Amino acid sequence: MNKPTEIWPTELRAKPQGTHLVVTFENGETYEMPAEFLRVESPSAEVKGHGKGQEVTVPGKRNVRIANLEPVGNYAVRIVFDDNHSTGLYSWSLLLKLGRQQDELWQTYLDNLDAQGLSRD
Repeated sequence: MNKPTEIWPTELRAKPQGTHLVVTFENGETYEMPAEFLRVESPSAEVKGHGKGQEVTVPGKRNVRIANLEPVGNYAVRIVFDDNHSTGLYSWSLLLKLGRQQDELWQTYLDNLDAQGLSRD
């Protein structure tokens, strides 16, 4: 059963060449998120770890692309990236959160790269 506050997507598509994901929600919010952003914010254990404080800053994903979108039930999508990463399930609520907080999350990622001496390339 869905939570009454859940907002469902009405459109989910990768732009040509897989550079961005465009998500439109039933409330009219639309977000265009770069593949690199989605890859480094993957909800997978590889990126998020298995608990608080285990998150990993993933470098070198500037040129990653979305290779495929695979529906998972009626609650999420699996994004398959061209670097063969495909273990994160992006729920509708996660995609909404990523869209709404994209600027803040991206800046935190860039700050973490810098602090760790890592690069987007």
